[in-house]
Amino acid sequence: MHAPSAAVSPPDHVVIVGAGQAAAQAIDTLRRKGFKGGLTLIGDEPHWPYQRPPLSKKYLSGTLEQDRLLIRPARFYSEHGVDARLGRRAQQIDAQAKQVRLDDGSIVRYDVLLLTTGSKPCPLAVPGAGLAGVHALRSIADVAKIQADLVPGRRMVIIGGGYIGLEVAATAREIGLEITVLEAANRVMSRVTCHEVSSFYEAEHARRGVQIVCNARVRALEADGGSPGCVRAVVCHDDVEHAADLVLVGVGVVPADELAVAAGLECSNGIVVDQHCRTSDPHIYAAGDCTNHPSIRYGRRMRLESVDNAFEQATTAALNILGAPTPHDKVPWFWSDQYDLKMITVGICHGYDAMVMRGSPATRSFSACYLRAGELIAVDTVNNPRDQMAARRLISTRAHPDPTKLAEPDVALKECL
Repeated sequence: MHAPSAAVSPPDHVVIVGAGQAAAQAIDTLRRKGFKGGLTLIGDEPHWPYQRPPLSKKYLSGTLEQDRLLIRPARFYSEHGVDARLGRRAQQIDAQAKQVRLDDGSIVRYDVLLLTTGSKPCPLAVPGAGLAGVHALRSIADVAKIQADLVPGRRMVIIGGGYIGLEVAATAREIGLEITVLEAANRVMSRVTCHEVSSFYEAEHARRGVQIVCNARVRALEADGGSPGCVRAVVCHDDVEHAADLVLVGVGVVPADELAVAAGLECSNGIVVDQHCRTSDPHIYAAGDCTNHPSIRYGRRMRLESVDNAFEQATTAALNILGAPTPHDKVPWFWSDQYDLKMITVGICHGYDAMVMRGSPATRSFSACYLRAGELIAVDTVNNPRDQMAARRLISTRAHPDPTKLAEPDVALKECL
């Protein structure tokens, strides 16, 4: 990797491929910091950059209008001199010639290229995955297809008990569908939280009539004999059938790094970037879900699926593109809304060796604090904004709180040192 130098002059033309949160933030940062050169935005959807988190919640339920998904109003891009190529797919990067070829045959040349291509849903590799009524959720177009099937009283099977699966379960249950969640692991949200938090959410969903089946390995999706091509049931390896009028597949995402791989950029679980968001090509940067980046705070490489990370990395990339050496060094955070529960996670709990609970899950307002060798590395908060705000500062300063004080919810988190 090549660290940027303060002596580097701003490029004449920056091209951004991928029109999501990171793209919108990069454009804003570049212009606010005085970049006067050309800016081209390439996005394969016909929409201006929009927020994706509401897709599984308020937008899916129909309580949020499409215009309110936009990160910035359409006029923002014209006012900032952005040449937008929406509804166009970037097909090839010629790194030697420094140009991008689009699916209409046009060529866009760049001095610096920023890849913000995001991620895409993992496919379900079982027979019947292509049946009508089987959905993924990543885009506005996906939501429109799902909404057509969201009829109260219908039976919906959700494959995957992560954030997306459980958020859709909550939304669809409130609409009035019968919901079954099939999770391959022994508990929901197992990648991101502890047993206690998983158990709390399983109980909350069960209380509202959602059936959650863990250790469920899907073998096939069966078609309805009376409606050829439409899903009828999900069959697991134990031969149990779960009746389904529609199915949502939420088994994770993979980085959308095909362009980068084909261009010869170093990729490994995403586009490999350095702490300045620069790829193995000194003229190409990347930010957001598509990147595998070094975490200064956690001392390892990681790929994060997070609005916050997309925002922060895009800001960092833009500053480095303009010749201001800036490392990406932020404590990440994530959130999930299910029913009236807001879970906010600050930090990464991977590798924790102790967990301290602040408050009782029975109160529906509590925190789970994760420690490694005495250091606070992450905090899950459920309906507990006070702890969430304090956690950011404590984790960033590598605090070693007193476990006894930490377990007392009446003691402010910031006072637990």
